[in-house]
Amino acid sequence: MRHQLREQVLALLKAADFPGLVELAGRNSGVAAILMQFLYEPGPILYWHALEGLGQVAGAHPEQVQKLIHRLLYLLNEDSASTGWGAAAALGEIGRHQISLVKEIIPMFVGFLEEPFSQEDMLWGVGRLAEVHPELLDEVFPAIVPFLTNPRPQLRALAAWGLGKGRYRPAAEALRPLLEDDHPVQIYDRGQLSRTTVGELARQALSGLT
Repeated sequence: MRHQLREQVLALLKAADFPGLVELAGRNSGVAAILMQFLYEPGPILYWHALEGLGQVAGAHPEQVQKLIHRLLYLLNEDSASTGWGAAAALGEIGRHQISLVKEIIPMFVGFLEEPFSQEDMLWGVGRLAEVHPELLDEVFPAIVPFLTNPRPQLRALAAWGLGKGRYRPAAEALRPLLEDDHPVQIYDRGQLSRTTVGELARQALSGLT
């Protein structure tokens, strides 16, 4: 039975059928836990679809995802001996759709940004959350600004993207030097995994701050 459910979830993820996932979750409380399984393989499009699907399910069936919050936090605990997988990203995506599930743990995001293994995922998760609830991230945005000068292009890009999503005006001056940064990066946004550059994301961020 569980194998059959996983195959249904997989088919819906491949089709990016998020309404279908929500409908299936309404009939079977195991959908959210199965979506979690796809977070252990960062990179492929199924990983990103699973993140978005988990957020959509959280919005419609919060009780199903609430059971997973402790598991996500455990994966981000250094005692778990894991690499965090997509846990930090999932927390941001869940909060985007159902803020009540993560509101009290938002202060912990600053700590996750300090850990190298969770920085990329947390920056993406904050960006997703910032687009909907920027007012809740006053403590987090200042911790993101230093990433604009990080040696890793992907971290610079995600920082610029997230600060732009949150319309964090104090970052404007720090964003301007990135306009000429032509390092290629990938970012998942609006259902698409796209190739772009650090400079293009900085330009988009600045355009939203003026």
